[in-house]
Amino acid sequence: MAEDFGGGNPRGLHFIAELANTVQDDPEASAADLRAVLEHHGGPPFELTEADARELREATAPLIRILSTTEEDRAAEAINSLLDRYPPRPRLVQLPGRPWSLHTRAPRDAGLTHWLLSTAALALALWLSERESCAWGRCAAPGCRRFFIDAGRRTPQRYCGPRCATRVRVAQHRAQRAGAPSGSADEQAPQV
Repeated sequence: MAEDFGGGNPRGLHFIAELANTVQDDPEASAADLRAVLEHHGGPPFELTEADARELREATAPLIRILSTTEEDRAAEAINSLLDRYPPRPRLVQLPGRPWSLHTRAPRDAGLTHWLLSTAALALALWLSERESCAWGRCAAPGCRRFFIDAGRRTPQRYCGPRCATRVRVAQHRAQRAGAPSGSADEQAPQV
């Protein structure tokens, strides 16, 4: 567990959001489920025991709280608390076939919690300072609670992905059509 998936780049942040979503969707996510998330995001292939899975699930709770806030001051305070408690040791690392990227190394005797929270705190801190806002959120689609990382540059992201955005747009269009007289100019789909 010495290395992670990079500092404040969106790729590493997407891992944090997917891990939070996995634990939120299934508070008893298995070791295999969590290992799949790690491997999907380029993490080192290693065996997780059920005890490791429990530790990762518990360590995800403060990340869920941070991803749930949209207030920069509260997010910064929570991130700083994690940085104080789980200090990262950043290093530039070049993985085979990839450019140099910022990774953290936990002390040799540190466990999964230190590795995850030091990595996540550094990544979120860099992202908050770069974006000057909480560039993350929870999907605005009815019935969806998934977290996302807002990597866009124009308007703030509102949905976890195209599926939820399309679902909302279609529902709005249908509702508008149901309320508009037939053949009116109001039958166009609204912009979302």
